Amino acid sequence: MPNLSLYTTSAFLILDTDGNRVLAKYYNNKNSSGESETGCRSLTTLKDQRAYEKALWEKTKKAGGDIILYDTYLAVYRHSLDLIFYILGPPVENELMLNAALVAYFDALSILLRNQVEKRSVLDNLDIVLLCLDETIDDGVIVETDSTAIASRVSRPRADTTDIVINEETIMNAYQTVKARVQQRIF
Repeated sequence: MPNLSLYTTSAFLILDTDGNRVLAKYYNNKNSSGESETGCRSLTTLKDQRAYEKALWEKTKKAGGDIILYDTYLAVYRHSLDLIFYILGPPVENELMLNAALVAYFDALSILLRNQVEKRSVLDNLDIVLLCLDETIDDGVIVETDSTAIASRVSRPRADTTDIVINEETIMNAYQTVKARVQQRIF
């Protein structure tokens, strides 16, 4: 029976070049408890998650690949300057869909961080990074694969370009206007 579930993603990870966690978001698929029908073991405890991340990093720390089937998870990954981005899914999942989500997320993040996708800028703008992730993957469901749409939803509104200058002259003008209107109402 083919996978008819929308829950395509098991986890999203960002690891640095030393294998340390920068960001990790694990999704509990609604139809899985322990080991699901897809054969994936559950990564519910922090100890299991860290061990899996370290082992996955050992397999993927050298650039050159973009997909690996490791320990009952299909991992699609992408190297940046000093970070590695991963999307994990069940082994029966469509790797092209996972790759499209990862590419869209990475491109949207590049737009938002002005092509400075490195550890320091990710940590400095963690709010944008998490919002971008939430716009791409919602509770294990890939909801958007268009990087410009993701970036436009996440981007901060620009500050108002017309600044209001308050000085002595504007305060006197306001006072004169109020004084004139009060006089008109009295008389």
